[in-house]
Formats: sequence, structure tokens, C-alpha cells
Amino acid sequence: MSGFIIQLTKIKMKTSTISLNHPIVLMSGFNRNNDSNSSNEKYIPGTCNMGREEIKRRKASGWTGLVLTVIAITLLLWFNAPHWMRLAVFIPAVMGATGFIQAYNKFCVYFGFGHMFNLGEVGKTDTIDQKEFRAKDRARAWQLLAYAFGIGLIITVIVYLLP
Repeated sequence: MSGFIIQLTKIKMKTSTISLNHPIVLMSGFNRNNDSNSSNEKYIPGTCNMGREEIKRRKASGWTGLVLTVIAITLLLWFNAPHWMRLAVFIPAVMGATGFIQAYNKFCVYFGFGHMFNLGEVGKTDTIDQKEFRAKDRARAWQLLAYAFGIGLIITVIVYLLP
């Protein structure tokens, strides 16, 4: 098989056609939102406020939160801790969920509340002056936080209900 032709379209952007080999096509769906070349890295209010390096940091915090959640659950169950102590799982669960959600969405909650963005080197941020852009970022930050808290709550309830 010589390859597949895939048509990529983005809202408000022009359409382009590329040819990919079969194995790449199968794997491309898993990293669709994380593929970003320098031409796609732009600040978009309420949609994208961080670049590749910041995304790597959010993934790392997601993995850290996930590992801490697994360790906490293991220890709490191993030592047969009282059910009320299992509520402590909420903190690392929210930490992990927040990291992964931010990385996937290319949007930092802290940047959204702080009226800033960073598409380059870690630690260097630019400020956002437009009031409507700030409002969009703040709304998106609240939305992502709600998702993370919801995931943390679901995980905590499941752990709490375990025998």
C-alpha cells in the first residue's frame, strides 16, 4: 500500500492535503492535539496560551499526580486506613488531572487567571492587555479547573467506596 491521503481541516484556516504511510496514520490519532510545529504555536484567547515546553511541564505534573495518587491509594488500602482518610486521595488526583488536562488542551489555568501566555522558553511570559481576551482565558481556566475537580471527585468517591 503506497499510503493514505488525509485531508486536514481546521476551523477558520485553509485546508491542506498530506500523504502519510499506513502506520503513521494509525498513530496520528493519539497525538492529534499535541502535534504542534512552530507555525501552529500562537496565542489564541480561551484556546491556547502555552507552547511545547510548557506542555511538557504540564505532562510531567500530570504524571507526578498520577503516581502520587496510585501510591496514596495503595498505602491507604494496604494499611486498611479508615474511610475518612481516603479523602486525601483528592489532592493528588486533582493535581494529576489538572496537569494532563492542561497539556491536552494547550491551556494553562494559572496563565488564564494571570492574564498571560508563554509560547517560548519556560519562565518567560507575555501579558494580555485586551479585556475580551482576558475574559475568554478566565472562563476557559474555570472550565478546565472544573473538569479536573470533577475527575478528582470521581476518583476520590471510588476509593472511598472501596471495601
